[in-house]
Amino acid sequence: MKVVVTTIGSLGDVHPCIALGLELKRRGHEVVIATSEFYRPKIVSTGLGFHSIGPKHLSPEDPELLSSIMDPKQGPENFIRKLLMPHMRGVYDDLLAACNGAKFLITGELVFAAPLVAERLGIGWASLVLAPWQFLSAHDPSIIGPLPLFAFIRGAGVTVNRAMKGLARKQTKSWAEPIYGLRKELGLSAASHPMFEDKNSPYLNLAMFSSAFAKPQVDWPDHTKTVGFAFYDRQNPASGLTDEVRDFLQNGEPPIIFTLGSTAVMNPGSFYTEGKRAAEQLGRRALLLTGKGSPGISGSRDHMVTAYAPYSEIFPYAAVVVHQGGIGTTAQAMRAGCPQFVVPHAFDQPDNAARIKRLGLGLSLRKDRFHAPHAAEQLRKVLGDEKIRAKATQARTFVEKENGAIAAADAVESACR
Repeated sequence: MKVVVTTIGSLGDVHPCIALGLELKRRGHEVVIATSEFYRPKIVSTGLGFHSIGPKHLSPEDPELLSSIMDPKQGPENFIRKLLMPHMRGVYDDLLAACNGAKFLITGELVFAAPLVAERLGIGWASLVLAPWQFLSAHDPSIIGPLPLFAFIRGAGVTVNRAMKGLARKQTKSWAEPIYGLRKELGLSAASHPMFEDKNSPYLNLAMFSSAFAKPQVDWPDHTKTVGFAFYDRQNPASGLTDEVRDFLQNGEPPIIFTLGSTAVMNPGSFYTEGKRAAEQLGRRALLLTGKGSPGISGSRDHMVTAYAPYSEIFPYAAVVVHQGGIGTTAQAMRAGCPQFVVPHAFDQPDNAARIKRLGLGLSLRKDRFHAPHAAEQLRKVLGDEKIRAKATQARTFVEKENGAIAAADAVESACR
């Protein structure tokens, strides 16, 4: 059968879709990934089908755009209300074409037109939930921003958190006017809220994270299945470690690895300069993954700078991974069994950072406080804490037993019967 997997976002959104798509293809299904044109070379190189969807003007490598959507206060509104929603008609048309002949549609959270396409075509669909914060549970509340207020609200109890969710739902209802208008234009059924109830499939919701990271809650949507993390981290199927990076990792004490994933890395600020200084103050080796841009960091014998390396191949060598808290990076660090030090920027990152700390897997520090002396002090705590290392090892054992791509493919096939 033909299955379309669609998403809008960063590599952290795209990689799990590729992992699931490859597993479905292995089982004999025709798989098309529908996402930004930017990712065409990566997806085509895997042998999966590709179909471009909008918004056409969004580039994952536009620093000005990324700075706007990662703003701690206005980021979500800038991204959803101003950049995504006005273009949902175009996304709908693109996705409708991609789904020609499809029997099932699997969609990421931000493709708000996907439920409309499934309803118009009369096909089943599943929603992808890559991080726990997307559920907005009142029983396991998400931290939705980096400020202390959000952590305080989380601890205020079920009633308060349920009320906060209701308030957020009310305040963002106007953001979705383009979806309401499109439904009316297409003659589809009346909707509730595309960013809340309507984003959850009535058939299957795939929680593609480990139950070691977040336990199922009573207020999660019906038909939710926790399948575990789904991993893919190649630039292309033939890519891997360079000899230079491999030699650095294998010859010397375990380094501190600094990375900002694929989005925050486009606007790193002083993260790499302060991180390198912190490593120098500790007398530790470091590997810094700085992306395509140059943050003005020069390497040395003990401090290697490189654009990219597959996390699955470098994290097992790490003494600690210092990262932005994206769910993909978090998952790879858990699978590698290494301690984590998180400097969250936006979106799910503050919530992921808080979960890492609560689970005993590491510590976190606000972005505006990430300066070498303070960072070195916190890193020293992580490096010297045997409890954190033991918890990280336990997490690795748990995550290694899961296979999110296989479990998700099983669930999709079951939903199609």
